[in-house]
Amino acid sequence: MKIIDAQFLTSATSLKDSISPDVAEVAFLGRSNVGKSSLLNSLTKKKALAKASSTPGKTKLINFFDVKFKKDDEHIFKARFVDLPGFGYAKVAKSLKEDWEQHLTDFLHKRESLRIFVHLIDSRHPDLEIDKNVDEFLKYIKKGDQIIINAFTKIDKLNQSELSKLRAKNPDGIFITNLKQKGIDNLTEKIATYLFGV
Repeated sequence: MKIIDAQFLTSATSLKDSISPDVAEVAFLGRSNVGKSSLLNSLTKKKALAKASSTPGKTKLINFFDVKFKKDDEHIFKARFVDLPGFGYAKVAKSLKEDWEQHLTDFLHKRESLRIFVHLIDSRHPDLEIDKNVDEFLKYIKKGDQIIINAFTKIDKLNQSELSKLRAKNPDGIFITNLKQKGIDNLTEKIATYLFGV
């Protein structure tokens, strides 16, 4: 199973002005600067699908992308990727930050079409309090037809010993480096298997 096409669809500020939940969706969330945009570009093999920024917290909107998967037998499956604003240290007014967090919480909790939460975690800092809180929140709101995938990014920055320890501690995790394109196929496969049963 591979992704053969991806197109930006639209952006929204909250659940209220989001597009119709008419297809299974995969939400990508993570701390600012964790490599979310780069991962989306690697998954879809489109260099500029999601705009990567050197400024943490730049993504302020909920961005929707229509994605087509293809199986060897020519069968095409459709899904939607949802790129959520990075949480963490966006340099904005406190009131605006609180608004974002409320909108994100609402979206994750109430969006009917969400099937997969891909929580991106920087492999160099796997035990940050903010990521633990997000994990706990996702487990708390997760419905029976939803799964959480922990994807550890930037593994090219680790030595073999550090990577082995991380793998041992997170046996269900996906370990990714956009730089060397490792783990991308594993994540694609895991998403496709859960969404389409293939």
